[in-house]
Amino acid sequence: MNNFELYNPVNYVFGKGQIEKLTNLVPANTKILIAYGGGSVFKNGVYEQVKSALNFQFKNNEIIEFGGIEPNPRYETLMNAVKIIRTEKVGFILAVGGGSVIDGVKFISGAVNYEGDEAEILRKRILFKDKSKVIPFGTILTLPATGSEMNSGAVITIEETQEKLTLGGSALFPLFSIVDPSVIISLPKKQLQNGVIDAFTHVMEQYLTYSHDALLQDRISEGILQTLIEIGPGVVENPADYKLASNFVWCATMALNGLIQKGVPSDWATHMIGHELTALYEIDHARTLAIIAPSLYRVMFDTKKDKLAQYGIRVWNISGNSTEEIAEKALEKTTAFFHLMGMKTKLSENTDTYKETADFIVRRFEKRGWIALGEKQNITPEKVREIVEMSY
Repeated sequence: MNNFELYNPVNYVFGKGQIEKLTNLVPANTKILIAYGGGSVFKNGVYEQVKSALNFQFKNNEIIEFGGIEPNPRYETLMNAVKIIRTEKVGFILAVGGGSVIDGVKFISGAVNYEGDEAEILRKRILFKDKSKVIPFGTILTLPATGSEMNSGAVITIEETQEKLTLGGSALFPLFSIVDPSVIISLPKKQLQNGVIDAFTHVMEQYLTYSHDALLQDRISEGILQTLIEIGPGVVENPADYKLASNFVWCATMALNGLIQKGVPSDWATHMIGHELTALYEIDHARTLAIIAPSLYRVMFDTKKDKLAQYGIRVWNISGNSTEEIAEKALEKTTAFFHLMGMKTKLSENTDTYKETADFIVRRFEKRGWIALGEKQNITPEKVREIVEMSY
């Protein structure tokens, strides 16, 4: 097992009716900015619960609202919130929404006191480690998928250049996250499908690498995958079933709160390529992962086949006469699960303008110096080209 440090200070508040605890979680004697997205918080009743809880503690002039954070949060939009916080001297941010809103708030938190061009935070992948330099924030999760409610990473799009870039650092963990699984009842089926596949692929990025001796991490990962396979189709059709909803939400958090990544190799090439598809074509993040992952596993089959076979045996109960046979069957099962969850796993099924995509992504990766991706740093630009072209 590799050496590691595990730090996760998030106060994770889970269950029905937990939004009422907000009063005891937000700091007193400070101005608050409530950030949300396109308005779903008004439809699911979360906004009313938040305002009701806060009104016990704050006057109206101490609460500012900022809406309109996009599903793939834009740097340009977020900078408007940064300016408001600087002008109004806001001391705390409350992110109410899914991973995009929470990611956006992480950028806002770090950008407010950043000295220099705020776009550098993304282009230079700045890590925020000093809590005194960021604006503290908490979250109320409405859409489970990314695990952003319990990690310190974020993905932001610069619209001007069509770039989807990351930031993070230990200072960007939420102080708290309130997670009520019952709120997913109002989510559209497509968003629920996305959430399941997003969480599933997060686990695969940390699990489907090569054989190692971190036995517990593998077993936890396999448990999350098995649970998502078991409940995924059901929660999409019946999100009001609290057993399904609560397990789904917890799986999404556990998939990317840092626990299963400690002490093990990880890949993330699927995400890096998938981010480009979102930036180029506005394809939902989870759907880009479903497009790229099967092709990546096939192109990198020789170095991943042992772990693919382990995954096939333990997660899908597959048997076979060889490692290669079991690994191939595992790939087929995975793609079939993506299809069952409503994913179209070819780029050509998601956009008509895909023919130059591989060339564009390879040029962009080379410009950034991303010439050795994956857990073995063996996904070269030519491998990236092969993966993307196979996904056509």
